[in-house]
Amino acid sequence: MPRFATLDIGTNTVLLLVAEPAGARFRPVLERAEITRLGKGVDKTGRLAEERIEATVSTVARFAAEARALGAAQIACVATSASRDAANGQAFLQRLQTEAGLSAEIISGELEAQLTYLSAERELGGEGPLAVLDIGGGSTELVLGSGGKVDFEHSFDIGAVRLTERFVHAVPPSPEEQAALQRSIDETLAEAPCPPAGFRFVGVAGTVTTVLAVSRGIEPYDPARVHLAVMPLAEVRAERERYFSLTVDELRGLPGMEPKRADVIAAGALILERAMVRLGAPEVVVSDRGIRWGLLYQRFGAALGGGR
Repeated sequence: MPRFATLDIGTNTVLLLVAEPAGARFRPVLERAEITRLGKGVDKTGRLAEERIEATVSTVARFAAEARALGAAQIACVATSASRDAANGQAFLQRLQTEAGLSAEIISGELEAQLTYLSAERELGGEGPLAVLDIGGGSTELVLGSGGKVDFEHSFDIGAVRLTERFVHAVPPSPEEQAALQRSIDETLAEAPCPPAGFRFVGVAGTVTTVLAVSRGIEPYDPARVHLAVMPLAEVRAERERYFSLTVDELRGLPGMEPKRADVIAAGALILERAMVRLGAPEVVVSDRGIRWGLLYQRFGAALGGGR
């Protein structure tokens, strides 16, 4: 049976998926994630730092080797916000080619949004209109659609790492820093349209899955308990308020917290909360399947029997 792999190189995290066809869907064989903070400092300097490039290239090379060892003959690899914004993004891709043997592509924010939506639509597309939010380290994508048709898509330049570096000088942030964070998020999301009646709100990626895992004390992380779990707005708000009251060391010690995400989780949780308020979403369906899954269906969907 053929196997395929996808790699998502984000501002904060590198994610690997190895999967094989199972009827009209793909079945995961291996999923891995490692926080390398590729985009550290990009908002200020406009460049990827050499030490972050080294860490990310090393991780990608290791993940690619694992994928090949599992029989993945084809690997699709994309890079997102930090690589888009950095003046040396293309040089980073050349390093990936030389050291990991991968031909990677820097994708647009619009394609990033489409891939995120495709992933969610494969899971929930038969259940009415969707609003899909992908909170990354450097950007946040919002897509509205129904029945496989996208009605609105946009990549906003707000992400957990970007906003933390821009507004937060100590953890927990001061009341003034918290207010500045919320003002920036609200002003940015003001251009988002309201979804149609009866929509389901889906939250994708590490910020959202971490908020749920911490809220419910899921440790070690268990995708079966996280994926498609439903979290009310009140639960999201309670978590965000808790994060704004703790030091980095206290955040790292919370059951379910990824230690390397602790310093940026408060900003990410606030993006989630304010997006729910802006869109009028009383709850969020949590998805731990994002760009890597959408990329899998886009690039390798022809391998599925009876699938698209």
